Amino acid sequence: MLSKLRCCFYGSKVRERIAVLLFQHKSKKQQQAESKLSTQKTTKMELGISTFGEVAPDSGAGKAVNAHQRVQELLEEVKLADEVGLDVYSFGEHHRPDFVVSAPEIMMAAAAAITKNIKLSSSVIVLSSADPVRVFQNLATIDLISNGRAEMMAGRGSFTESFPLFGYNLNDYDELFSEKLDLLLKINQQEVISWKGKFRAHLSNQGIYPRPLQSSIPIWLAVGGTPSSAVRAGKLNLPLAIAILGSPPQQFVPFVNLYRESAQKAGHDVSKLQLAISSQFYIAEDSKQAADEFYPSYEKLMNRVGKDRGWSPMSKAQFEYLRNDGPLVVCNVQLAIDKIMQQYEMFHNTRFLAQLVTGATPHHKVLKAIELFGTQVAPVIRKELGVEKPAAVDAI
Repeated sequence: MLSKLRCCFYGSKVRERIAVLLFQHKSKKQQQAESKLSTQKTTKMELGISTFGEVAPDSGAGKAVNAHQRVQELLEEVKLADEVGLDVYSFGEHHRPDFVVSAPEIMMAAAAAITKNIKLSSSVIVLSSADPVRVFQNLATIDLISNGRAEMMAGRGSFTESFPLFGYNLNDYDELFSEKLDLLLKINQQEVISWKGKFRAHLSNQGIYPRPLQSSIPIWLAVGGTPSSAVRAGKLNLPLAIAILGSPPQQFVPFVNLYRESAQKAGHDVSKLQLAISSQFYIAEDSKQAADEFYPSYEKLMNRVGKDRGWSPMSKAQFEYLRNDGPLVVCNVQLAIDKIMQQYEMFHNTRFLAQLVTGATPHHKVLKAIELFGTQVAPVIRKELGVEKPAAVDAI
């Protein structure tokens, strides 16, 4: 069972291939109907950043110098993202020595205290191994601290470390997520709740506090390409976030169409659906400079993760393919604009998340990439799409 799960996690090539095969086996009539759905353009586009907080592991029970430095850097990054007018910054949960963010809500709360306008989210919270009551309470508290800027991306889990860590069985992988999502959505809409499930204590007419400043916490589903995930998000009328990491973006068009088709069949207004596309990202003044600075960290990350998942070692040729014909946005400003706009033409997404891969890249260069994203890439995209820039940009 474990080997099976490892093949279908968030962002894996197997999931991406499933999305393609799903479309190829549909009738011409179905494909034409879905094509019509895919042409419904959005009236907005948010631009933001996603991070897992890569870190050089510390050793020992304390004296976590690298972790301390990385957390301070993350706070500097989100503060800059806010100052240059980006729309959202998200922190991804992991329980490994090479990622510093195990508690996204804590990072979001710290970020809330030093920012003014940027939305704060998770990318993701592994809901399957969390308590939905506590997740909601944490997010509601962040919403109160941030004056209504808290969001959440919920996922089933790209990595499995949290399951044994918190006492859950991987054989319950799908059932855990379904049950906990159901509870979280109910809590988000009801102050007082009665609920019964299999994996946590029942709730009997109990109030869940505090409540958020917003009418409800925006909850997105983060997925990697499993068709049932697209169907679930569509039926529930939930925003969908897709990580496109290893395949050409156009292979995900049928997956997005399935999401919209499922929402339409469930009676929801497809024009109001929210869709985020996330791709790994690093920009510099010159494309070659961006590639040269990014590749060493990217190669180490992909080979480290790939070793656990049975992937072939990353090569420079494969990197160049992903950069030129695949989803990687590793280039200069103009090419970044072109790639993000190409994705918009495919998906008509309402959000683009730049997933930072920092590794050993000097932090001042990471900050420069964020600055370029906010001051040179974002304004052009907003102008192209007729989106007003955030008020924060005017204040800088």
